[in-house]
Amino acid sequence: MTEMRTRTLGGSSIEASAVGLGTWAIGGWMWGGTDESESIAAIRSSIDEGVSLIDTAPAYGQGRAEEIVGAAIRGRRDDVVLATKCGLVQHTEKGTPFFDYDGEPVHRYLGRESIIREVEQSLQRLGTDHIDLYITHWQDPTTPIEETVDALVQLREQGKIRAIGASNVSESDLRSYAATGALDAIQEEYSMIARGIETTLLPIAREADVSTLSYSSLALGLLSGSMGPDRTFSGDDQRRDNPRFSLANREKVARLMQAIEPVSDAHAATKAQIVIAWTLDQPGITYSLCGARNPQQARENAAAGRIRLSDDDRTLIDAAVAQHVSDLDA
Repeated sequence: MTEMRTRTLGGSSIEASAVGLGTWAIGGWMWGGTDESESIAAIRSSIDEGVSLIDTAPAYGQGRAEEIVGAAIRGRRDDVVLATKCGLVQHTEKGTPFFDYDGEPVHRYLGRESIIREVEQSLQRLGTDHIDLYITHWQDPTTPIEETVDALVQLREQGKIRAIGASNVSESDLRSYAATGALDAIQEEYSMIARGIETTLLPIAREADVSTLSYSSLALGLLSGSMGPDRTFSGDDQRRDNPRFSLANREKVARLMQAIEPVSDAHAATKAQIVIAWTLDQPGITYSLCGARNPQQARENAAAGRIRLSDDDRTLIDAAVAQHVSDLDA
C-alpha cells in the first residue's frame, strides 16, 4: 500500500501528514451539535490511518473541540502533530468585536497577556504540555504583529509551543509576519472553488519558506461528492443560509463530480478523495485539513493522502474545474 504523504512544517523540523484532521465540526458549534463518542472514534481512526496532523481551536464550541481532541489522543500524544489557535476571546473587551456566542461578544485580540492566558487554557483542555503549531486564528488590527510574534516566540523558547502559525491573513499581514523570521505556517481557506490565495498569499509564503494549511478543502462538504441538489440544512448549520450552497451551485458541482468520475474510478477512490489529492498537488499547498465526524469519514479522508494523481489525471480535473465551477456564485 502506498504510504501517507508527509511534509515538513515551514522552517521547523516537524514532519506531519499531508492530510490533516480539522475539528471545527467536532466542536458542534454551527454544525448542529456533536456526538462525543463518535468524534473521539473519528480522531482515533484518523491516527490509525496515518493522519498525524490534528487541527483544533478554542473557538470550536467554546473549548469543546479541544477537550474532545485531548480525550482522543490520551496515551497517543507522540503520534500527533497538534495544532490549535488563539485570538478569539471573551475574557476581555480589548481588540475588535467579531461575533456573538450565546449572546456574549467574542473579540479578536492578540495582545501578549491574552496569548499567555490562552495557551495555558488550551494546554489544560488538550491534556498536554506542549502544542506543536500555535496559530493566530483571526488577525487583530489593534495589536502590532511584532508584539504578537514576540509573545509566541517567548512561548516557543519556553517549550510550550514548537512552531508559529497565522490564519486568515491579508497580504500585508503575511509580509509583516514573514519579516519577523518566526513564522512557520499560514492556514487559509482553499479549494477547487476558492482559489484566491494562489495569486495573493501563496507566492509570499513560498518565498518565505512558510507552509500553507488549506482549510475547507471540501468546501464545507460541497465538494464531498455526496452533496446533492436535494440536500437541506436546519438548525444552526452554517450552510443553511450560505449562498455557496444554492441549488444552482450544487447543480454545477454535481456536473463537476460527474466529470471527474473517470479519475475516481481509475484509483478506486471516492470523488472526495480525488478532490483532496488534487488539493495536495497544488503548488504551495502543504497540508489539506479535512473534517470528519465519524470513523468512516476519517478513514476516507486519510486514504486520500495515499493517492498519487498522474499528469493526465490532473489535466482532466483542471479542465473539469475550469468548465463547471470557475464561475461558482459566492
